Amino acid sequence: GKFYQHAPTETTQATLASVSPVFAVMKFDKEGNTTYFEKKKTELYQELGLQARDLRFQHVMSIATRNNRIIMRMEFLKAVITPEFLLILDYRNLSLEHWLLNELASQLAGEGQLVTYSLPFEFRAIEAILQYWISKLQGRLNTLQPQILETLEALVDPQLLSVDRSKLHILLQNGKSLSELETDVKVFKETILEILDEEEVIEELCLSKWTDPQIFEESTSGIDHAEEMELLLENYYRQAEDLLNEARELRVLIDDSESIIFINLDSHRNVMMRLNLQLTMGTFSVSLFGLIGVAFGMNLESSLEEDPRIFWLVTGIMFLGSGLIWRRLLSFLGRHLEPPLPPHVPAVLKKSQPAAGRVEIKTSLKGETFGLSRGTLTNQ
Repeated sequence: GKFYQHAPTETTQATLASVSPVFAVMKFDKEGNTTYFEKKKTELYQELGLQARDLRFQHVMSIATRNNRIIMRMEFLKAVITPEFLLILDYRNLSLEHWLLNELASQLAGEGQLVTYSLPFEFRAIEAILQYWISKLQGRLNTLQPQILETLEALVDPQLLSVDRSKLHILLQNGKSLSELETDVKVFKETILEILDEEEVIEELCLSKWTDPQIFEESTSGIDHAEEMELLLENYYRQAEDLLNEARELRVLIDDSESIIFINLDSHRNVMMRLNLQLTMGTFSVSLFGLIGVAFGMNLESSLEEDPRIFWLVTGIMFLGSGLIWRRLLSFLGRHLEPPLPPHVPAVLKKSQPAAGRVEIKTSLKGETFGLSRGTLTNQ
C-alpha cells in the first residue's frame, strides 16, 4: 500500500525533471573567448550554486547578488556574472546576437571603450550590459524625436483650415511609444537607485572582494572598488535621468502643440460661425422687405398696378431697405464681437523701459510660444 502511494509522486518528480526548460547559453571568459551550449535549468543552477527561483527570468528589470553571483535581468536580456565568466541566457534574438558577436566580446577583453577595463571582470561585464541598455533606450528616443517634431510642425501650421487625420494617427502612435519609453527609463533608473541606496549590496557586487581579497585594494586614484562600483552606477543613473528629461520635454511639446491645434481649430470654427451669422442676417433682411413683393403678388386689385413706375419704385425700396438693414446688423455684430483694445501704457513707463529689455522680452515670448495655454492665446 505504501509503495503504490509514493510511486506516483516519484514518477511525477522524474517527469518534471525530464521536461525542465533548456537554456541556450553563450559564455564569455575574461579574454573575450566565446562558447555556446545548451543546458537544462536544473543542471545550470546546480553548477552555479543558485536556486531555481534565481533563474526564473520574467520580463522585468533587476540586479541582484546570490552566492557570489550577479544576476541581471534587463527584460529580454538575462545574464549571470561570476568573477571568471559571463553567461548570457536565451540569447537567440537578432538584435541581441549582433551586439553579442560584434561588441561584447571585445569589450570584455579590454579592447572596447569601457571605463572599467583596468578593474576586475565583473566591473567590465556590468558596465557593458548597462551601456548596451542605455544605448538601446537612447536609440529609441532618437528614432521617435524627429518623427514627432516633423508631425507637430505639420499640425501646428496656422494656414491649415483642417487637421490631417493621418498625421494625428501618427502622432497618437508616437505618443504611445514615447510613454512606453518613459516607463522603461523610469524602471531602469529605479533599479539602479535601489542598489545605490544599499551600501551592502554595492559591496556584494564586487565579487573579487570575496574570491581574491588581494585584488580588492585601493585603485591608483585612491578610491576603493566599492566606491568605483558606486560611481559606475551613478554614471548610468545620470544618463537615465538625462534621457528621461529629454523624453519629458518631448511630452510637454506634444501637449502644448495639441493646445495650439485646438486653438487653430477654434479660430477657424469661429470664422465659419461668423460667416454663417452674416448670411443669416442677409437672408433675414431680404425676407423682411420681400413681404412687400408678397403683398403685391396677391390676386387683389388696386389702382397701383395700373401705374408702370410702381414696379421699379417698389423693387428699389425692397433692395435699398434690405441693404440698409443688413448693413446695420453687420455694424451691430462688429461692435459686439471685435476684440478688446490693449491697456494703455503711460508715456513715462515707455521712456523708462530700456531697449535691451524690450528685445529680451520679445525673445522670451518667442521662445515660449509652445508653452502658452489655450486661454492665454484666446485672450490675445
